[in-house]
Parts: sequence; C-alpha cells; structure tokens
Amino acid sequence: MSVESAKWAWALGALGFEVLTVAGSGPVDRCLPGLAIGAPEPPTRDEVLDALAEADLVVVENLCSLPLNPAAGAVVAGALAGRATVLHHHDLPWQRAELAGHPAPPDDPHWRHVTINELSRAQLLARGITATTIYNRFDPAPFGGSAARQAEARNAMRAAWHLDETTRLVLQPTRALPRKNVAGGIRAAAELGAVYWLLGVAEDGFGPELERLVDAAEVPVLRGWPDGPGPGRDAGSAYAACDVVVLPSTWEGFGNPAIESAVHRRPLVIGPYPVGRELASFGFDWFGLGEISRLGRWLDDPDASLLDRNARVAATRFALEDLPSALADVLPTW
Repeated sequence: MSVESAKWAWALGALGFEVLTVAGSGPVDRCLPGLAIGAPEPPTRDEVLDALAEADLVVVENLCSLPLNPAAGAVVAGALAGRATVLHHHDLPWQRAELAGHPAPPDDPHWRHVTINELSRAQLLARGITATTIYNRFDPAPFGGSAARQAEARNAMRAAWHLDETTRLVLQPTRALPRKNVAGGIRAAAELGAVYWLLGVAEDGFGPELERLVDAAEVPVLRGWPDGPGPGRDAGSAYAACDVVVLPSTWEGFGNPAIESAVHRRPLVIGPYPVGRELASFGFDWFGLGEISRLGRWLDDPDASLLDRNARVAATRFALEDLPSALADVLPTW
C-alpha cells in the first residue's frame, strides 16, 4: 500500500469504515496477482467480485487512471458498474508521453472521481468527467513536533554519512527518472558547494544515464541509505539531515517533497513542473532552479520567517487531519 493509500485508509477508518485492502502484491488483506503492474493475465471478473463482495464502498487507486495494467483496469471497472466507487486519480494517461494514446478513465453515474490537483480535474472535465480535487495531505508535526527528536535524527543520519555540520547537504528525495531531472539537482548542489543526496533508485532504464551523471558530478554524490534500509531510515530522518530539499522535476502529479520540505522546515528548490506552480500559488516561498544564488545568500543568513510561512501554509491547506472531512464531502451514496 502506498503512503497516500494508507492516508486514505486512515481517513476512511476515521469516518467509520472498516477498510479491506486488495492489491496485486504486498502486505494487503486480499492479494490478486492479476492486478499487479506487468501481470501476464488480469484477474477474472469473479475474482474481483469475490474480493469485493462485502464492500459498501470501493476506492480504486490509480488502476483505472494510468494504464499500466489496462486489462486489469477494464475488469475492475466492469465489476464496479453501478456500485458506490471512488476513482482516486494520481496520474492520467495523456500526462505521460508514452501513454498519451490511451483513452480517458472509465465513468459511471454511481462513481465519484477525485484528482490530486486542479490541472487534472480540469483535464478530466474537458473530456466530460466531473471530478473533485483533494490534495495530498501531510502530518504537520514531524517527530511529534519535538525539535529534540528532529535534532537527534539529524545528528544520527549525518554521522552515518560522515558529514559534519559545516557541510551543506542537498537532498533529492525522489527516484531517478528522466522527468525527475537529477541533472538539475546535481547542478543546484554544485552551485551551493554542497553534497548531493539522491534518496531513490533508478527506474525505467535510467540506470546508465544516472551512472553517467554521477561520474560527471563536480560534487560528492550520496545514494540511498548509508548502510541500507532499517530503523531510522525513513523520509523524516532524511529531511532532518539535509539543509536544502531539491525537487527539480519537469513533471509530477503532485510532488510530495514540495509540502514535506515545508513541514520539515527546509528550504526548497523546485523545478518548472505545472502542478508545482499550482501548489506555489497557495503562498509558499520556494526557490526556482534559476535562483540558487538567492538561496545561497539565504543559507548564509537564514531568515526563519520563510520557513515559518511555508510551515503555516502546509498546516493550513494540506493537513492530514482535514482529510476525513474532505472525503466525506465527495463519497458516493448508495
């Protein structure tokens, strides 16, 4: 289950639903291998109906949105015809060049569509599908709001990387794909005279290009975790350890690090992706890829009001505690 799916499961539980998870793999309540990306065969209609037999409401996370397993999406859509269903759209096919020829998601009078940004909502509406935007939500108090715990996590992670407090650390908490613009992240770190840390791995055949970028980098490059995943190896500890977050992407459906940087009180360098501009309109003060010198001056003489403002916007407009009420407003009736 993805992080965002887990948040929705929590919110539905807060609304009184007993949540049953179904997926193609992973630690879920019911596993239907045919739902997995790349599955050789989709699940049968009977398998889907059996897995969902006790459900009063079904939430479909991206399966019918992005056609990575279109056969499974078609089976699920057929099985859900006439049933109370929410299609939660993280991505849409025309937003990926390689999938642009696929049709819009299916629709049904008994369904509700939820997008994670206004851009996608408008694009669906242009194709005859009405949707509601519910932005991704976040806990506004990392480490329980304890500055001491955050400092402890920072010290532990930097010690694991053998970094002292005089070394600036730029974190890119993403995977390595063409649209994530790793080259832009490395350049930002170089302009700041910082160490660059890429948290995620290369995917979709980007490995050789990533190796080329790392070999050509003019700054030290850290990748993954210092001693592999384990206790204390989570996004929170990575944000605590860094001095700057960079999200140089050319496209993101949302871009969680944009809000997470605010929650963790770290300045953000953001790329030119359209939804990033949408998020910035809420009042965040971020640095563009062409503003690294301004960021450098800020780091030399930090103004806490920038971090205060960003944290306030995140807590006011993207708080996890508000998710149940947002969902209650759009849930279909039956």
